Amino acid sequence: MKIAVLGASGRAGSEIAKEAARRGHQVLAIARNPEKIPAIDGVTAKAADASDSDALAALIAGNDAVISALHFDVTAEALLAAVRKAGVPRLLITGGAASLEVAPGVRVIDDPEFPEAWKGAAMGGIAFLDVLRQTKDVDWTFFSPAALIFEGPRTGSYRPGTDQLVTDDAGESKISFADFAVAMVDELEAHRHSRARFTAAY
Repeated sequence: MKIAVLGASGRAGSEIAKEAARRGHQVLAIARNPEKIPAIDGVTAKAADASDSDALAALIAGNDAVISALHFDVTAEALLAAVRKAGVPRLLITGGAASLEVAPGVRVIDDPEFPEAWKGAAMGGIAFLDVLRQTKDVDWTFFSPAALIFEGPRTGSYRPGTDQLVTDDAGESKISFADFAVAMVDELEAHRHSRARFTAAY
């Protein structure tokens, strides 16, 4: 497939670009600072500001999917407008774990110990997902990963879920950035969660 990866200079975006290229997909890696995108065979780096919907639409047109690893300072409305204008059939979003449930009706962010410093970004992701859930004309997928994402090896294995936080026997929810990327590219290829959210952790 031809894939556009937004935020490709960051830890998640660069791993997703690398994983997609590793599997033979053609990757258009987009960032404000493309010189920070790792040089990888099969990856073409381009500069763009994703908040400019018209400019982004011109850049991503012709791709089979867009995968966004952007922070949520770029709104759902701006990104959806670019995807619609470009005619790209699929949009996959890397989100956060804050809106996953730890018990019926209780989200990660509802825990009194959830760090205050993280709440702004977490609420941005929750608002983004809320907009997507009202969107019927774009084939979107929202990936809420494990609570902890760390620099670590690519094992190629993880346990998937949907709306509940996935934890291990010790009660921890974690995944490496490399396996985060594996889960995202697996979803790109398998297309199991159309207009839905999924999660993955060890």
